[in-house]
Amino acid sequence: MKRWMVLGLILSVMFVLAACGGGNEEGTTENEPETTGEEQSEEPMETITVSMKNQDDEEIGTAELKEHDGATMISLDVSDLPEGEHGFHIHENGSCEAPDFKSAGGHYNPEDVDHGTASDNGPHAGDMENIEVAEDGTIQNEIMNDKVTLKAGEENSLLKEGGTALVIHANADDMESQPSGDAGDRIACGVIVK
Repeated sequence: MKRWMVLGLILSVMFVLAACGGGNEEGTTENEPETTGEEQSEEPMETITVSMKNQDDEEIGTAELKEHDGATMISLDVSDLPEGEHGFHIHENGSCEAPDFKSAGGHYNPEDVDHGTASDNGPHAGDMENIEVAEDGTIQNEIMNDKVTLKAGEENSLLKEGGTALVIHANADDMESQPSGDAGDRIACGVIVK
């Protein structure tokens, strides 16, 4: 009789433990990480911060660059600029020697095409939309460029050997004049390097 009582007690304890330990559903264990919809296999891309300088070599703001949906997003936050519309381009050299910034070279054009969105054989990879500076001399804007990447070693990478540069011009780009859109002097510049 004692055997049956011990066996019954063991079975009762097992039954109680099984009933109380049921917090895990669908065969998961507590140590397994939760997943939501998409697996996050890609590492987040880092942000590259570019110091934008004026013709007196003074910092007037920043541009933050990061990969976003297959393009490069440039978040521009600059002050002390003349009000109005200005050409904004990526230039081929990672150099910004004040006061004229000619060291930045021409527009970034690794595919050797014509300048401007209005040209039949263009635009340059470094051609972007004009920016609008507010009356108080500030610009906070996000510009997408799907013709370039921040992935070093890839085609059209802004992180090529020697780097590249962001340039703000005195005038608007007309999007067709060759070789660079007749946007006037270079009034601000920032070097893109990792």
